[in-house]
Amino acid sequence: MSIKDIVHIALFAAITAALGVFPPFVLPLIGVPITAQSMGPMLAGSILGARKGALSMALFLLLVAIGLPLLAGGNGGLAVFLGPTAGFLFGWVLSAAVIGWLCQTYWSRAGVGHFALFNFLGGVLLLYPIGIAGISIVAGIPLLQAAIASLAFVPGDLVKVAVAAIVATTVRRSYPVMAGAH
Repeated sequence: MSIKDIVHIALFAAITAALGVFPPFVLPLIGVPITAQSMGPMLAGSILGARKGALSMALFLLLVAIGLPLLAGGNGGLAVFLGPTAGFLFGWVLSAAVIGWLCQTYWSRAGVGHFALFNFLGGVLLLYPIGIAGISIVAGIPLLQAAIASLAFVPGDLVKVAVAAIVATTVRRSYPVMAGAH
């Protein structure tokens, strides 16, 4: 792994941390916040590709685990991995990897619509079942109830999908060297 790869990985872990600055809105029923931070895996995967995108999310989660307050609301430490958000947090690594694989596979011929589809597939359709299962297990509520409550995330996540797709398309056009970074 080159120094440039390490810098890219660290940069997207930092971007994910910076997205946590926006104040969260916690859903009362399930205790999971709506944050801008879930756009981090979408951006990392879309721009860095599967391996580096997943590594950037793993680095971010490692920094959270050692206690840095990088999650929305200033949360950090091992306890967050035992709470209702745990499934979503762990899912970020897989989400970034899947989005990254799709984006790097179709990088040269994909447009903003393709990138939106890839971010929706990895950042919503893949991530939600993992996160919802975590909510159900940790909060002790039925899976269907957790799934219904999680529908509140969809509008915001659709906005994040669109933003990540636009950013990825812009990066592809502006920095074609990133296509070789995968």
